[in-house]
Amino acid sequence: MGKYFGTDGVRGVANIELDAMLAFKIGAAAAFVLSQEQKQGGKAKLLIGKDTRISSDMLESALVAGICSVGADVELLGVIPTPAIAYLTIKHKADAGIVISASHNSYEYNGIKIFAGSGYKLSDEIESKIEALIDDFDSAPRASHEKLGRVIKSKIDPVVEYTDHLAETVTGDLSGLRVAIDCANGASSTTIVRLMRLLECKADYRFYEPDGLNINDNCGSTHLENLQERMRSGKFDIGVAFDGDADRCLIVDETGEVLDGDRIMAVCAARMKQQGKLRGGAFVATILSNMGLHAYAEKMGVKIECANVGDRYVLEMMLNKGYVLGGEQSGHVIFLEYASTGDGQLTAIQFMDILKHSGKKCSEIAAEVKPWPQVMINVAVPNSEKKTIAEREEVANAINEAQNELGEGRILVRASGTEALVRVMVEGIDAEKVNVAAKSVAKAIESIV
Repeated sequence: MGKYFGTDGVRGVANIELDAMLAFKIGAAAAFVLSQEQKQGGKAKLLIGKDTRISSDMLESALVAGICSVGADVELLGVIPTPAIAYLTIKHKADAGIVISASHNSYEYNGIKIFAGSGYKLSDEIESKIEALIDDFDSAPRASHEKLGRVIKSKIDPVVEYTDHLAETVTGDLSGLRVAIDCANGASSTTIVRLMRLLECKADYRFYEPDGLNINDNCGSTHLENLQERMRSGKFDIGVAFDGDADRCLIVDETGEVLDGDRIMAVCAARMKQQGKLRGGAFVATILSNMGLHAYAEKMGVKIECANVGDRYVLEMMLNKGYVLGGEQSGHVIFLEYASTGDGQLTAIQFMDILKHSGKKCSEIAAEVKPWPQVMINVAVPNSEKKTIAEREEVANAINEAQNELGEGRILVRASGTEALVRVMVEGIDAEKVNVAAKSVAKAIESIV
């Protein structure tokens, strides 16, 4: 992680940590660096999309000013999911795509994610160049006269083009499925209704009326209680919840049980292997992936490679090893055959396609992957301390003692890439011991911060 860029772009409380001046500098620096890298100094064109936060308009205006100030042009695509920007950047041969979103965070946060012309997130090297120019902004170029950039009137219909693309990834339709959907009052509110109509699903939508303040507010993939209750009503075959920018989704079966990204990937990997589409006979998960996932994969004759936590690291390993499926427990799943980044709506319809053609209930499919008991506790730790907290003697001793008590299983303590948190993850075969171990390690961290 750099000074400004975390594992998922630049993020912070809007107008405090991420203010308009910083957004202006990011826009200018990114446009200049990418024009040098991809245009050899020629005029660059960038696309901008955003989620539904109250601060997104402010940051969009600042980004536009920065981009135009260095002589690049920009097209504004409005509220649209993050993966749509990645897709449209490739399709329309833009030099970069920018998304204004803080994903699953509450409304007061916002973020800036940047995709290169390839549709992939920026490399560490490019991010470092952008950061260096932000810190030495007086050296940034200033365009003038006819070389100033413009806001181009866009001919792109992002909702139609993106949903048409998603629908084409499914053979036939998904008619007959009854789907409960939670849009998190976020960007999927603009696309999911058309997508479900194209696939002929009978869908019921909740939390799809954003007001700038209600994104992820007790809804979406981080707050599944409402969706679980709806599923227990017996009216639906499957429930789907997105996060604020719809780059991830989680699934709830008809009994109200949650299927996380691990279980979704396992089911998709098994089907892709049957179809001969699982290149290399493997997929990429992370170091946090559940041991139950590994057991299921071994049973199905599928290999799992584990990357560091963060979708960029998952993608990096996929590209290096030639794999086409990868993702995280959070529901951020990458189907490289169809997308260059994680896509919640794509993940949902791929799983729904499996469900329709299986002749089984969602719970029956989910039961094939038996996760080990796993507990995750988030502990608030200042950003300046979170990367080294696990090395402190008190915490290291607590981890060793908890591991001895846990027996078969594992304990991971890692800094969040996007928030001032340390995540304590404990996994094992005994649920009670897992809970005790997680609480003891979390308590040790809390006592010294």
